[in-house]
Amino acid sequence: MASAVIDSGICGFCTTVRTTSDGARTVRVEFETDCPHVAKLAEVLREVDPYREITYRGDGPVTLKLAAEHLVHTSCPVPSGIIKAIEVAAGLALPKDATIKPSRD
Repeated sequence: MASAVIDSGICGFCTTVRTTSDGARTVRVEFETDCPHVAKLAEVLREVDPYREITYRGDGPVTLKLAAEHLVHTSCPVPSGIIKAIEVAAGLALPKDATIKPSRD
């Protein structure tokens, strides 16, 4: 099992993604979110092949395709957080924080 807590920033919405692997080629994805757009994504993104999620080759990640259908802001960090949690659950990456810190200079 792996999880990611994603604070999306100025919109004020937070999402927690929980992922579990069956040990083969399937990762299940569950969400807790305040965002109505991520909630719509959560209705359709329930199970993925982790090997498809980690590459743009072939048809690319299902997470990004569905995010393009349901989310409104391209800079939303939730899709990246979902993919990170999928990688960790599948044993394809170690858990390590990733941050984006925008500022006006």
